[in-house]
Amino acid sequence: MRNLLDRFRGAGGTSGSSGAGPLRRSSGAGTFRADFTASLVVFLVAVPLCVGVAVASGVPAELGLITGIVGGLVTGFLPGSSLQVSGPAAGLTVLVYEAVETYGVAALGVLVLVSGLLQLAMGAFGLGRWFRAISVAVVQGMLAGIGLVLIAGQLYALADAKAPSSGLDKIFNIPGLIADVAGSADALKAVAVGAGTIVVLVLWPRFRQGAKVLPAPLAAVALATAATAILDLPIARVEVKGLLDAVQPPGGGEFQALAEVGVLGTVLAFTLIASAESLFSAAAVDRLHDGPRTDYNKELMAQGAGNTVCGLLGALPMTAVIVRSAANVQAGAKTKASRVLHGVWLLVFAVLFPSALGIIPVATLAGVLVYSGWKLIPTKDLVPLWKTHRGEAIILIVTAGAIVITNMFEGVIIGLLMAVAKTAWETSHVHVEVSGHEDDEGSGSGSGSGDQPLRVRVRGNATFLRLPKLLDELEGLPRKREVELDLTGLRHVDHACEMALATWTERHNAVVKRDAALEERIPA
Repeated sequence: MRNLLDRFRGAGGTSGSSGAGPLRRSSGAGTFRADFTASLVVFLVAVPLCVGVAVASGVPAELGLITGIVGGLVTGFLPGSSLQVSGPAAGLTVLVYEAVETYGVAALGVLVLVSGLLQLAMGAFGLGRWFRAISVAVVQGMLAGIGLVLIAGQLYALADAKAPSSGLDKIFNIPGLIADVAGSADALKAVAVGAGTIVVLVLWPRFRQGAKVLPAPLAAVALATAATAILDLPIARVEVKGLLDAVQPPGGGEFQALAEVGVLGTVLAFTLIASAESLFSAAAVDRLHDGPRTDYNKELMAQGAGNTVCGLLGALPMTAVIVRSAANVQAGAKTKASRVLHGVWLLVFAVLFPSALGIIPVATLAGVLVYSGWKLIPTKDLVPLWKTHRGEAIILIVTAGAIVITNMFEGVIIGLLMAVAKTAWETSHVHVEVSGHEDDEGSGSGSGSGDQPLRVRVRGNATFLRLPKLLDELEGLPRKREVELDLTGLRHVDHACEMALATWTERHNAVVKRDAALEERIPA
């Protein structure tokens, strides 16, 4: 857990921990001034991410801004976590893209709406804390799988090309993409813009003075947009529809799709991933300040309320976003007013300056998301995890691979099942203690049923997972001694083990008695 939270802390794009600082309580003008400044910083971070996530999800760019606005004005106003900021997240990009490709943009509102209602219900029933019980390896594997598919898909957007639908096709077709790019001057220019964006994202935080004034994502997008305009590069720009034109409330026909099994699976995936990512983010943000701790059930309900509103507007699903949340804390935010104000600035921008989106190159947004996808992959944690907890590392790798090979929902389910199986295996430790044991050399050939029986005590948790090992140990006991089996040391024994142990004891003692009877009949 510590590694994941530390990685979440590092995702904020800052150097060192000094920027986080303790959250000091203040009041009056000082508090408002701090929240006002922090809201501007978060707004500047949020704009390119909102637009980039929307474009990568296959929906109008304005829908990403709408989700960011709702995350500020609705979720930001509700209780739960006072400083974390919500909006569209890269973690759901792959799943949203698959849903839009399969069911259409019109059905997105229904999926998000039902997910929000489920989150509200789970929070009301006090299930928020249960999401903290999800295996960290599964969450890391989920994020790594999302990152891999996100990177693979955005490599095509980086070259102004259309990406294949499945994760495997995106990866297998990369050699063909490289060949196409090499033969196209326009594609090479688009790739150069995207690659330059990534370079700025990597290097910008090192210029501490510049990073304090302008966040890295906005600096990268601004520089790439300016270069594209000055050089008049023939590459694709973001398509602009206008805020009201982008809103698509779900109609009655879209609700009929809920009868399909695939749609329900997508809803559950939205709910599970959005809730888990939000609550893990809340735990990470709590480590960045010493202010009020998160109420997980209230935070889950706040996320549910936000997603319900987003669903009614036909917008993208939201989660708490660690990049914006960390920026909020590190900018000196004191209260929830900072995240509400960031929603206000997003609304003002979307209403007054929608045409500004039309000059942003798609390739530069792809570069932002490639960088974001890379940050989702726990490259620094994997080797230490393999050395100390190999089983957890295997779960992480398998979960990520399953997401790439199948889809988000099935990959997460496979990871959860592996985590449960691993836990069951590790908790079913059982061992055998034998007293009254004598070697066959000392007991002689005459030892039989008249000798004192071996007292065999089984301790631990006896489940069917350990039954082969347990029976192997029992089979190694001397066959000329009867056995008294003591199960009082077991904390748990399932039906399969209980029946197998009783059957083995009965057969073992029967064989010993039979062999002893045969020896008595044979003359010396």
